[in-house]
This record gives sequence, structure tokens and C-alpha cells, in this order.
Amino acid sequence: MKKIGLFLGVLFLPVGLFAQSAAVEALDTGHGMKYLAAALAVGLACIAGGIAVGQIGAAVMGAMSENAEISGKAMPFVGLAEGICLWGFLVALLILIL
Repeated sequence: MKKIGLFLGVLFLPVGLFAQSAAVEALDTGHGMKYLAAALAVGLACIAGGIAVGQIGAAVMGAMSENAEISGKAMPFVGLAEGICLWGFLVALLILIL
């Protein structure tokens, strides 16, 4: 859990350091909130999808080491975990369009 917090801290630190005044003014007026919401939707969905793929991939590789025939049954779960990122992108697209 500490690694994720450190990763997010390092990831978002440059955003605060290099923020431009125009972006801050856009957020103050409310026009930029939809861009922030879209970015959060994609970012959090991709982080969650990456964590899920990592966990599922490790479990699949462990199961395949014992029985190689299980790979065809277990790999669709990795695809389901990758679908989390696509849903985040679709939500962001709907936020930007509507």
C-alpha cells in the first residue's frame, strides 16, 4: 500500500510544480472541471486495471506451472481486467462530449 501512495505522489508532484496560471483560471471558473473529471476517470481506471492484470497474471502463471492446459480457461480473466481501462476511457469520452 505504501508503494502505491509513493507512486501516486511521484506521479502527481510535477503537475503542481509546472501548473500554468491559465489552467488554474480555467479550473476556477468551472470550465476545466470536466477535463479534470475525465483525466481522473481514465487515470484511476488504468491504475486499477494495471493492478488487476498484475494480480491475475501472476495467478495464471502459477496455475500454468502446475497444469499447462488451464491457460485457455484463465486468460479471458486477464481480458476482463483490461476492460476496466476501456470503461474508464468511455466514461471520460462521455464526460467530454456531454
